Amino acid sequence: MSNEPDHKVIADVRENFGKGFARRLRAAGKIPAVIYGHGTEPVHVALPGHQVALLIRRANALLTIVIDGKDQLTLVKDVQKDPVHQIIEHIDLIVVKKGEKVQVDIPVTVVGEPAAGMNVNQHAVSVLLEVEATHIPQGVEADVEGLEEGAHITAADLSLPKGASLAADPELLIVAISAPSAAAEETDAKPAEGEALDTQAEEAAE
Repeated sequence: MSNEPDHKVIADVRENFGKGFARRLRAAGKIPAVIYGHGTEPVHVALPGHQVALLIRRANALLTIVIDGKDQLTLVKDVQKDPVHQIIEHIDLIVVKKGEKVQVDIPVTVVGEPAAGMNVNQHAVSVLLEVEATHIPQGVEADVEGLEEGAHITAADLSLPKGASLAADPELLIVAISAPSAAAEETDAKPAEGEALDTQAEEAAE
């Protein structure tokens, strides 16, 4: 699935920097950002906060940034958020061109059901792929259908979207299948303390 941008984002070039100025920008509904890459000088801009917050909800979003009437295709590289309030504080954008290959982390989703009673342990939630900048997949799937204890899925086992190639270590462990531990089974089988007391009380009453 292509993630070519559907919307253009009109940016204002920033001449002032510093935490105080950035704070005033955010108070005015703007997001500070920097655009760099392809040997260009970094360009500091202010982006419309609400529009951009909606556009970057999915991973590896592409944004067409309009600066002084000129379009610049960019890929969201990093989003810095306030850890408490989750307010977007700053965005890093890299310049990309149509047809260009980029390396991006793609989310991994586990699908299917393993053999009865088995546990699914996901060790990696994303995998590094090389893809066309304008055709970045939304995600890849790790299929665990019917897998038995001891089975595992590595990066090399993943079925990749057309045009994508693996950039991660092929032996990267994505998913491992295991049987429930003996301790967990005992915990499941053993009645809770309150239940045991209730049972004893009932037996005494009889």
